[in-house]
Amino acid sequence: MFVGILLAGPVVSQAQSLDVPVHDPVMIEQDGTYYLFETGDGITMWSSADREDWTREGQVFDAAPDWTTDVVPDFDNNMWAPDIAEHEGTYYLYYSVSSFGENRSAIGVATNETLNPDASNYEWTDHGKVVESVPGRDLWNAIDPNLTIDDEGTPWLTFGSFWKGIQLVQLNDDLTGLAEPEVWHSIAARHRYWKLEPRDGGDRMNGAVEAPFIFKKGEYYYLFVSWGLCCRGEESTYRVMVGRSKDITGPYLDKEDQSMRLGGGSLVVDGNSEWAGVGHSATVTFDGTDYLVFHGYDVSDDGQSKLWIEEIQWGEHGWPRVTLE
Repeated sequence: MFVGILLAGPVVSQAQSLDVPVHDPVMIEQDGTYYLFETGDGITMWSSADREDWTREGQVFDAAPDWTTDVVPDFDNNMWAPDIAEHEGTYYLYYSVSSFGENRSAIGVATNETLNPDASNYEWTDHGKVVESVPGRDLWNAIDPNLTIDDEGTPWLTFGSFWKGIQLVQLNDDLTGLAEPEVWHSIAARHRYWKLEPRDGGDRMNGAVEAPFIFKKGEYYYLFVSWGLCCRGEESTYRVMVGRSKDITGPYLDKEDQSMRLGGGSLVVDGNSEWAGVGHSATVTFDGTDYLVFHGYDVSDDGQSKLWIEEIQWGEHGWPRVTLE
């Protein structure tokens, strides 16, 4: 059974930012090598033997799949916010096709038998669009995907950004399309001013929630999200929030029992004077220790986005917290 991304590997002490220029990172391990995927032209891939020294391995897509221009006519192959997972011997890479500030977006998926670029069977096969959002039709945005398979073996894709927040939809058995009949849930949102036009994503005071990641620990599913604004260098206001539920479909409640559908969320990690904002996190397990993988904007380096891998401290009553060190 696969739940989130469960990894195993050597013990490595990591308690600070790594000087690796990445954005929206997600990580997985295969045969002792760690692979990191991030936002970039064709999805940028990195590899590492120790999670400290990283080698850029190029990109997954040399050219954008043909279907992407049906969603975004001028799409330039800059793919956002990937998610990587292994299920029954196949690697699934979900990715976002979008235009900044619009919900003219779609999530696609590609598969591979291996993540090792030197392997003879290394080849990405694109399966096209999984789900799409259309301006004026949908009050949600099809970006920032994350795959989770629940305790009953049912696959789910969570995603979303601004508008009316984070969605959860059931996938079919091959993980490349939606289940029929479709099963949808809204699992997190923040206040959205009621006079905003449907095509308007809003700002930090109007629905700023995105980057969902569901992680199962013990009896709870934890929903990590990012609040605030990304992608603005030293002006970024990102921070990671969390809620939890015993049912993958929610409701996800914070420490104060406030529903994340109604703006609830408990702080996991925030920026500081040296890091303008930290967020877009993935939660992984290395050798029995849980880590938060995310990016932060380095004030000392003109707001450059850089990689963080930080151990999660599970505090009183099982709530996660991360401290920047």
